[in-house]
Amino acid sequence: MPITLLWAVDIYGRVYSLSTAGQRWERADDTLLELKRVTAGKERCWGIGCDHYVYLNIIPSETSIRYREETYENQRWNPVDGFTDTLLPTDRWPWSDVTGLNPQPLHSFQLPSRSWEWEGDWYVDQSYGGEPSQTGGWEYAVDFPANFSPDKKWNSCVRRRRWIRYRRYIAQGTWAKIPLDNPRKPPLPLCDISCGGWEMSDQSGRYPYLWGVSQQGQVSLLNQHCSLPVFDHKGASNLVAICHRQVWFREGIHPRVPEGTSWEEVEFSSLSSRQVWAVGEDRGLYFRMGVTPSEPSGSGWIPVSAQWGTASSIVPLGGADTPTSPLEREDASLASQQDAPKPFIPASDSFINSLVSDRDKTSTQPPITEVPQEEDEKLSPALILPTPDAAGHDVPWMNVDLEGAEALRSAQAAGLSLASGSAAATYTLGSLETSHGIGEEEGPVWAWISGGGCDVDANSQISWLSPTGPLTSSLSLTPVQSTSVWVRKGTLRWWRDWKPQRWVDVGVALEQSTKSDGRKDSIFFVYYTQYDEKKYLHVFINEVTGLVPVLRDCNYAFAVYTAQRTKQRWPLVLAAQNEMDMNDWLSLLSDCCCESRGITRSPSRQALWSTTSKGDIMVHEPSFSLEAPANTMTCDLMFWRQVPGHLRCVESNSLGLVWGIGWDGTAWVYSGRDAAQMHQQTDVRSVHVYENQRWNPMTGYTDKGLPTDRPMWSDESGLKECTKGNTHPPSPQWSWVDECNLCLFCRTFHGHKTMKDFVRRRRWTRKCKITLRGPWQQVPPIPLSDISLMPCLAQSRMEHIPVWALNDKGDVLCRLGVSPENPAGSSWLHVGTDQPFKSISIGGANQVWAIAKDGEVFYRGSVSPQNPAGECWYHIPSPSRQTLRQLSVGRTSVFAVDENSNLWYRQGLTPSYPQGSTWELISNNVTKVSVGPLDQVWIIADGVPGFPAETPGAVCHRLGVGPMQPKGQSWDYGIGGGWEHISVRGNAAEAPRAPHPSTAGPPRSPVPPRPPTQVNGNAVVV
Repeated sequence: MPITLLWAVDIYGRVYSLSTAGQRWERADDTLLELKRVTAGKERCWGIGCDHYVYLNIIPSETSIRYREETYENQRWNPVDGFTDTLLPTDRWPWSDVTGLNPQPLHSFQLPSRSWEWEGDWYVDQSYGGEPSQTGGWEYAVDFPANFSPDKKWNSCVRRRRWIRYRRYIAQGTWAKIPLDNPRKPPLPLCDISCGGWEMSDQSGRYPYLWGVSQQGQVSLLNQHCSLPVFDHKGASNLVAICHRQVWFREGIHPRVPEGTSWEEVEFSSLSSRQVWAVGEDRGLYFRMGVTPSEPSGSGWIPVSAQWGTASSIVPLGGADTPTSPLEREDASLASQQDAPKPFIPASDSFINSLVSDRDKTSTQPPITEVPQEEDEKLSPALILPTPDAAGHDVPWMNVDLEGAEALRSAQAAGLSLASGSAAATYTLGSLETSHGIGEEEGPVWAWISGGGCDVDANSQISWLSPTGPLTSSLSLTPVQSTSVWVRKGTLRWWRDWKPQRWVDVGVALEQSTKSDGRKDSIFFVYYTQYDEKKYLHVFINEVTGLVPVLRDCNYAFAVYTAQRTKQRWPLVLAAQNEMDMNDWLSLLSDCCCESRGITRSPSRQALWSTTSKGDIMVHEPSFSLEAPANTMTCDLMFWRQVPGHLRCVESNSLGLVWGIGWDGTAWVYSGRDAAQMHQQTDVRSVHVYENQRWNPMTGYTDKGLPTDRPMWSDESGLKECTKGNTHPPSPQWSWVDECNLCLFCRTFHGHKTMKDFVRRRRWTRKCKITLRGPWQQVPPIPLSDISLMPCLAQSRMEHIPVWALNDKGDVLCRLGVSPENPAGSSWLHVGTDQPFKSISIGGANQVWAIAKDGEVFYRGSVSPQNPAGECWYHIPSPSRQTLRQLSVGRTSVFAVDENSNLWYRQGLTPSYPQGSTWELISNNVTKVSVGPLDQVWIIADGVPGFPAETPGAVCHRLGVGPMQPKGQSWDYGIGGGWEHISVRGNAAEAPRAPHPSTAGPPRSPVPPRPPTQVNGNAVVV
């Protein structure tokens, strides 16, 4: 009988092997290797590392492992040069694979890992069909693609020849990391693997199939990770899985369909496995004797009593080293607990995780499971003790898992993994105080075993399976915690991540597993096909940071953001066939995201509100760490959820008031916090198209421009071609309500012709309308252009909340009677001005600032609860040669944005001089700014540095803002790509402050050095 190996892993991740011809455990040479699971086959063993990578160990043999790389050199004949590598544009690549679809030049071939080396250089295959060829390896055909032959004919216009190079596997006898298919993506987080399927291949060389189970419970076929031939031997080609204490059989497994087709529940007695290896409650290794089809539970356990240590100090390992029964050992251990100290044994798959397992050492009785394994002959009963009836056919099955110390306090779980040709079992750690010591001098504490590559039959004379006394005959089994899985599948379209970017039809699935304690884990899969190979993307629901509807080619599309995708500025974009499908998936994914984060109610009073360029309303629930001076939450980790409705801008405060303005100027107040009523909401928006013309001396103004001119029909910027025919509404939810109408000339152009005017343009306008339902109540009857609510601290109590607004004509209005009980207020009070305004903001202590349409800044004096409209406007000079367009006032600071997207800060604001003194430039690349009640600064950035192709509009947070540094220090970019407005004026959640330590020595100056600023003069009364 050939010599085979038994593989095992201890609780520290150390890997050991035991030969059937030997007596000692041998540890792997790599002392830094930590594995969680191993699965063995003939002459090889796979394992899962603590870094989630798959490792492979191939037993050294006289037969070397070689892999052939090949590529094809393609040429076409032309009458000038004959056969040459200058091909037609429609031809295949000069160097390609056999199909011609993928380019494969010689220099593109790289070794997959350090475990391989090249045997020689590239050479031409001089044979055809196994016979020597006299054509130098060339094969001729009429055209690509066609049937090639070694015969050159008069119409042979193309030819090819194959180049071959071999690489040899040099890592035999060591554990080698198997490289990933896509090195840019992290490895699949596997919790179990099993090898099998040796007879599935119909080719001359047999190949193993490696199955894996992810942490989400998904079964995957991993045969593409490595293309290593295996030796011929018999083994099962079926896949068996254990789920909810039931045995399931994978149907439809075929050489051409290795992943199978469906699952079918079967009886355990129908399985063909014959071997069972187990890890006992004493952390010893056991072998189950007498497992047959008629007696699947076997008849008794035999300990694996191999030796550990040097020849001078040999320690028996595996089972019990005394002839006492399990109950006697338990009594002895309980009696010794009062006298002997308890050694610490970490209960974890990884040594790193075991460092925290000493927080709770509650003693529980650990379970054990068993797994049948391959064996064709009946084992000898001479080494067996009878098994009690209680441990017979009624034994429940369990999942394979090894929980940490935290899980031991909540529940005891045990598991099982079963696959063809191998078996393993592991158990939760309970009363480990009575186990052997954990040092290598005393022997390892076992956590996992795999005997798929170990041959044990009735005629085997294996020294470490020979009992020396009474054997353990009964090992208890404990039922596993139940876990339910819910799956929702469908079909969508996916905007492919790589070039050429295009829409691809994909299948999607949302899998949600519910644990016995009520915890839910969800994962979202996207299945696609690339070059006839099935692949998938996956997103963990608890990592999703936003589900945002987007506009892509007039599709019903939405983007899925995660922290990593936000940093890369490349969300997962999916599209549905109709609006109903998109809303269903958005609602389903959003509910799962909120459930995973514990969000079960409407937006709180401290929420951050924002709107996108499409008009979608997004909300983020802040935490104390959002504005904490230390350990601030980064913007890419913020979770944004959608609120029903459609608005152009939205403003809020910490007392629960939320106002918004639609694109048609209609004012809306949020009613979802007090009542769950949904009101009908409509909005009308104008879409503009510009007709451009150039003058020439022959025909005058015409639509024939210069090659460097903008398109004759374009958008406002002139960079994108937009005609009346191909211009669509902002999203498919909108519908046209009229035809294109001619509008007046726009700014930057004037309405009268001069001698120097060589170009002209005019604007065409078409209106569209959207109707939906949301928690928004209309505030009639005046259309508004801007609105501002007074920010206040969370503990503030106000009978009436000041609300200032601008109507569509630029008049200033003050809303009366606004309170938390009456958020819509009662009436508007007109505030007189000399000119129309375009932006207004009210801050702490009733500070009202506004910007006129010509860019001049004004401050409203004497505003108070007794005099809500104030008395007069004070003129504040604007920054030199700059025209401001929007501002925001916080508790003690004022920020403004000019027409060139520059952000300005007003210095010198004091209670006695609230107008301030000078403007200081802070940053550029800003479109909107919002200052909160804690003087926190958030903006909508025009773009993200380093990502010029992203759609303008990204949420951005100013870091380092504080009483001593009101201007902040740097920017933190978050979710983006089409965001229009943000309001943080309701976020008054102030982080708890640590007490300042007393310092000795001279006091430091509270005023930092002031940088050079731009003095704009003093305020004047108008």
